[in-house]
Amino acid sequence: MTTRKGEWIEFVIPPDWQGHSIERLLKETWGVPKRLMHQFRIEKGVKLNGQVIPWHTLLQKNDRLQLWLYKPEHLDIVPQYRELEILWEDEHLLVINKEAGIDVHPTEQTKTETLTNAVAFYLQSQGIFTKVRHIHRLDRDTSGAILFAKHALAGAMLDRMLEQRKIKRTYVALVHGIVKKKTGTIAAPIGRDRHHPTRRRVSKTGASAVTHYRVLDPSFQQQTSLVELSLDKGRTHQIRVHMSYIGHPLVGDTLYGGSSEQAQRQALHAVKLSFSHPFTNDPITCIAPVRDNVFPKDITRFY
Repeated sequence: MTTRKGEWIEFVIPPDWQGHSIERLLKETWGVPKRLMHQFRIEKGVKLNGQVIPWHTLLQKNDRLQLWLYKPEHLDIVPQYRELEILWEDEHLLVINKEAGIDVHPTEQTKTETLTNAVAFYLQSQGIFTKVRHIHRLDRDTSGAILFAKHALAGAMLDRMLEQRKIKRTYVALVHGIVKKKTGTIAAPIGRDRHHPTRRRVSKTGASAVTHYRVLDPSFQQQTSLVELSLDKGRTHQIRVHMSYIGHPLVGDTLYGGSSEQAQRQALHAVKLSFSHPFTNDPITCIAPVRDNVFPKDITRFY
């Protein structure tokens, strides 16, 4: 359906888009932000069958719609080579299995050794010089699936899907103690801890936060439980704060009351990422294997 051609990408119009005007497709079907719509108009970044034509033109089946989506953008980070474990990829999206011990993005321009630096290098090796757009984040010591967009339109569409909770993220955690209730929901607002620069805490004045959990193995090893978790809306350190709040801090999470005897990092892994492709609506599910010894290697057997 789509083919990248240099800095442009070409869509072959399917039957369900036939009869739509170019403008309707951009504005209503894809929800292109106003700023990007304006950019397309000014820069003549939309063509139909190789020609710049009025946007009220109706699309026909098998027409070729071209968009200038890979326009080079200023990159304020340093691209840096690093091996990446790619779980899924096409012209628009990239899903990577992040290892523990690496930040998603640099906190300052000169910093390197982050996943964003590595993705920038990877994209440039493909001849793509757009900004690196991560759709969600993982803590430095949390491993697992993380989603990137390769261009601004995909980024805008995925951001909206995340806001609408159409991107489902599933985590597994190893927590202290035997979690007796097989399933549960923790609804407790989270705010900053004024006594610590990075820690969060449950606070009446905090942002609303809801975590759902399901016990996968109630007596995993050495008085710990293996738990699956999902979030209605992610807050910073949400899973770590909520599990500590109910008396089951994550193994290795010393910031929130966990012990480092069994693990040198918090035992949290983003094991599954599910969503519909923003352009095709095809279902996509990525399962991220564990690559260190914090969890058993066969943790994906539950999925």
